[in-house]
Amino acid sequence: MGVLMSRRQTVERVQKVSLAVSAFKDGLREQPSTRRRAEAGTARQGTLEQEVQEGEEEAVAGPSQPEESSAAKAAWERLRDGRGVEPEEFDRANRFTPPAFIRPKRELHDDEPPDISLEQREQILNDEMCEICEVWTAESLFPCRICHRVYHDGCLRRMGYLQKDSAVEVTETAHTETGWSCYYCDNLNLLLTEEEMYSLMETLKNCKIIPGVCLTLDDFLHYKHQVHKQQFERTMPEAQEEQAALQFNALDPDKKGHIEWQDFLSHESIQLLQKIRPQNALLRLLTPKERERARTAFLALDQDNDGFIGEAECRQARHSWFRKHQKEMLSCNVSISHVGPISEGSPASSRNGKSPEKILPATKQEETSIDWPGFLRENVAYILAARPNSAAQHLQPLA
Repeated sequence: MGVLMSRRQTVERVQKVSLAVSAFKDGLREQPSTRRRAEAGTARQGTLEQEVQEGEEEAVAGPSQPEESSAAKAAWERLRDGRGVEPEEFDRANRFTPPAFIRPKRELHDDEPPDISLEQREQILNDEMCEICEVWTAESLFPCRICHRVYHDGCLRRMGYLQKDSAVEVTETAHTETGWSCYYCDNLNLLLTEEEMYSLMETLKNCKIIPGVCLTLDDFLHYKHQVHKQQFERTMPEAQEEQAALQFNALDPDKKGHIEWQDFLSHESIQLLQKIRPQNALLRLLTPKERERARTAFLALDQDNDGFIGEAECRQARHSWFRKHQKEMLSCNVSISHVGPISEGSPASSRNGKSPEKILPATKQEETSIDWPGFLRENVAYILAARPNSAAQHLQPLA
């Protein structure tokens, strides 16, 4: 973090010096008679301009990097600002202005363990008015399965967040067990602070990743190899390459041969959060709906009610977290305040006997037991990774 902030301050200093040089040039043009008096300082001015130019190239463009096109610069700006909708994709006429996303900031107490009780259940309440137009119209509001916000489908459409088949997806899943994530929760990149986002953008630029472009398996593996070599200064082991290939398959559930940019960005965002932030800081990102769903899963696994579950059960819950309901299996008999999707293989759904897979209880040979705080720490990254509406698994659990 300190390196990032230092570099950011360097950019600001270079920009200030650049403005001073520009003002100095303008003054010379407006006062030709002063040029002779300034000839003595030409060498110094040239040195200053050279310093500014070198500083801008190092802090912004990077070494020996070609000049970016205006379209590429606009793509990087949208990425920096957290705007997932490209303005070229739809006509702005008669549309609402998308909100200006404000990236979170780290607090001093973020790394301290949060108090999340297993016994004390949380009351789940959604907003009564649409997040966009602030109008109440009862049953026509669609709730987010992650946060407390609710929306009109018409407002989402005018914002540009519902296009093509996405409008059908919202109306069919918002009131079901699968649920629907709003545009805040669907974008995992919005969890990153400005410093974390700057770090991710530098990595993507160094690896020649273009925002908005789909990645093939070769592209994905090449990127992973470059990142590993930059971080550890050695070639990525074969086992890690195989794990990366499995992650690619998880990000491409429809077997299209490529992964969408938004899925890749969500995967890299959650990966960066795992590397930079401690688990306690990640736990503070969970919403009441996510915490309540985690309680339901843990209590279903703790069959003897002793406050502990087996490590195998915890791992099974992690693997089943990403299982999606098929559309024909969705049930509409779920209230607007439902805590979120419960997958086919999840513990909560297995209690109703609807899942073909049953989670086996921990055997006597298992020595490792996990309590409620440990269960949360082990699964928090996977809970966050399950937020997007995409069917892709943005964080593939280890086997």
